[in-house]
Amino acid sequence: MINKIIECVPNFSEGRDTGIINKISSEIQGVDGVKLLSVEPGKDTNRTVVTFVGQPEKVIEAAFLSIKKAAELIDMSKHKGEHPRMGATDVCPLIPVSGVSMRETIKYSKILAKKVGDELNIPVYLYENSAQNKERRNLANIRFGEYEKLENKLNSTKWKPDFGKPSFEIAKKTGATVIGARDFLIAYNINLNTTSTRRANAIAFDIREKGRIARKGGTLTGKILRDNKNNPIWKPGSLKHVKAIGWFIEEYGVAQISMNLTNIKKTPIHIVFDEVCKSAQKRGIRVTGSELIGLIPLQSLIESGKYFLRKQKRSCGISEEEIIKIAIKSMGLDELEKFNLNEKIIEYSIKDKTKKLCDLDLIQFAQKTASESPAPGGGSISAYIGALGSSLATMVANLSSHKRGWDTKWNYFSKIAEKGQTHLNNLLELVDKDTEAFNKIINSFRHPNNTKEEKIYRNKAILEATINAIKVPLKIMEESESSMEIIKMMAKEGNPNSVSDAGVAALCARSAVIGGYLNVKINCKDLTDKKLAKTFITEAEKIKKSAEKKEKEIINITLKKV
Repeated sequence: MINKIIECVPNFSEGRDTGIINKISSEIQGVDGVKLLSVEPGKDTNRTVVTFVGQPEKVIEAAFLSIKKAAELIDMSKHKGEHPRMGATDVCPLIPVSGVSMRETIKYSKILAKKVGDELNIPVYLYENSAQNKERRNLANIRFGEYEKLENKLNSTKWKPDFGKPSFEIAKKTGATVIGARDFLIAYNINLNTTSTRRANAIAFDIREKGRIARKGGTLTGKILRDNKNNPIWKPGSLKHVKAIGWFIEEYGVAQISMNLTNIKKTPIHIVFDEVCKSAQKRGIRVTGSELIGLIPLQSLIESGKYFLRKQKRSCGISEEEIIKIAIKSMGLDELEKFNLNEKIIEYSIKDKTKKLCDLDLIQFAQKTASESPAPGGGSISAYIGALGSSLATMVANLSSHKRGWDTKWNYFSKIAEKGQTHLNNLLELVDKDTEAFNKIINSFRHPNNTKEEKIYRNKAILEATINAIKVPLKIMEESESSMEIIKMMAKEGNPNSVSDAGVAALCARSAVIGGYLNVKINCKDLTDKKLAKTFITEAEKIKKSAEKKEKEIINITLKKV
């Protein structure tokens, strides 16, 4: 299950007073569920760029608090700096990272914009994907004239803010703020085995969207081609959403292609890497590696790893760790320095560091189960047994994908292995969720039970916790029973030398289903809503019956083959 994560990169119009900068960033750090990634002040620009990530609601809270603090501490009527600006919080983009669509991010940006306009009386303009009209998509259009022309802008019907009052008297100190949703931007450099900036630039011009100025005959010395207004005509490069230049890095002693990738969904990082390799090779130059400046979403590296695995005609149904390793090695992301996953991958950088059951080794997990604590119990063990069944099915798919003589079938088995990995990961997550569900029931009974209000609250908490403790093992049953489809396929079509493994996988999956069923039954016994309890049990019995039927079919297939 992918958590919803968005990034926020507010720009504050203060880059010199560390006291003010620290107070603003402290507002962000004070919100649980948000990770402050960087604070980058600039003295000449008199501007600080802050980057933080987290769950959408938490990010909105942190962004609002930081905008509020900036409004209190920064006086725009006295502000001077090199960078264009129009407000104390000049611009505040929200960027979808994982588990969140652009459409959802636009909604969050409007929630934030309305809150800032209504509660802080700051004029707010929506930009980029959140813009209400085309003219306001471009930040430069909105910010034209900067703070000094803001009074005229607010008096203009054309530039009425999307939220907040169009009053310069109110906004004299804070200025206006621009809020919106935009795509994730990656700063990415590719290393070359040359010291020539000119040749690096030639490669950059080949691939960047802007391309190069068109010349007669397509030669470097040919006459510049112009349009009917005498403007140079540009010949686009091979990749959309890529900005690039070539430069020489003294520290490394080599030239690089320095790029901003402005839409990694449409032009992923691995496609950029391969395209640079092609262009470099045509010019007698080799790519030696690359480096990420800042962070990257996990999904981007997963896609890259799978891309290179497919090029090798290898199965993609392997662990996340191995897929990431393939991505790093394929693009040479560790050439210049060690690639630290916890510092470079956004999801890893904000991951809860609390040790979970699935982080324990086999002996630790077994001994923790054997302890006098009632959790982990049968539900968690059922989920883990189901995960082992999916592991075995995935193993058979991967072995089949690599079997000599079955080269034409590698992609078929790779897709099955990927499905197996999904079942495996979902069941491993349920190992901890079942124990968490048990703990919630225990905690619900610990609520005060003295007054009428306390009794109502306690009873409601017990009911919700009990329903959750039924839904989790029911989900274990569903996931395990569903995994039996690929187990059956592997028993019938997989590597015949591993058919017994498919048989054991079926036993594991069936056991997980029955284990989940027992937990549903015992928890339904305590559910006060008997009608709902009957619905849960009916659903559980249906899944159990299906799993038992599938197990019998798979074992029969297995026995015939062994």
